[in-house]
Amino acid sequence: MKPYLSIEMLTQKFPDGKGGDLTVFENATFGVEKGEFVVILGHSGCGKSTIMNILAGLADPTSGVVIMDGQEVKGPSLDRGVVFQNYSLLPWLTTLKNVTFGVKARHPDWTKAQVEEHATKFLAMVGLEGDVIHRKPSQLSGGMRQRVSIARAFANHPKLLLLDEPFGALDALTRGTIQDELLKIWGQMEQTVFMITHDIDEAILLADRIILMTNGPQARVAESVEITIPRPRNRTEIVEHPNYYAIRNHLVQFLGKRSKELAGQPTESGQTNAPETIRIDVTKTSDDPKDTRHALKAVNS
Repeated sequence: MKPYLSIEMLTQKFPDGKGGDLTVFENATFGVEKGEFVVILGHSGCGKSTIMNILAGLADPTSGVVIMDGQEVKGPSLDRGVVFQNYSLLPWLTTLKNVTFGVKARHPDWTKAQVEEHATKFLAMVGLEGDVIHRKPSQLSGGMRQRVSIARAFANHPKLLLLDEPFGALDALTRGTIQDELLKIWGQMEQTVFMITHDIDEAILLADRIILMTNGPQARVAESVEITIPRPRNRTEIVEHPNYYAIRNHLVQFLGKRSKELAGQPTESGQTNAPETIRIDVTKTSDDPKDTRHALKAVNS
């Protein structure tokens, strides 16, 4: 049985300016289950944003296909919401109207009062209430603008929410606050999420699984790492979980070394299988809380 979102043998090539083609990534194959939060990690140039654009319907792959909920993804749709790093708000509209704009398109039969009530509820979920919802984007801080973008995306109830480094331009404190709000809303809605980030700690905090890509060009999906840390997760407590640093070290080793070593190695002809899933569990070897020795188990499934 296919997963809710199925990415099958995606390959993207662009002209290299010399009469030939440059293969950015090839044969990318993986799945995302309904309600799952999946993050993709890889160095710049491996094609993460291109994959995101293909999932959003903003670009077509050279070859391969994306199937979501049994239908092939072709062109933009209200079923797929996107939150970009640069906010992408309409500057001439207020905070509230930036959200109602999409809600009206999603629910054309709703009254104005219904639309505004729905939009206001989602703005409140990201901490925006009172007079602030009547301000225009130029009157908001960067963190507030991104909260509006997140509220707008969730308010439309998309089947798939795409997050393209949504916190990359924010300071650390604001970033942490909005991450917590994102997790709270996601937990309430069971939203399917696919996210790009360069922040390993952010990926571990948010994700159910992390997809790892080798370096580009000719990048490929190499591994799928399961985050074996229970939810709900708290940023101040997650680092105390015995699996945290084992997972983090695995990701750092991949991005720092193995992603380069595996770069340019073509996938086998006709290969359609998803990447192997790595499950990392750590078991203490002593009851002494000061004993930090662990036994590491990596299970491929």
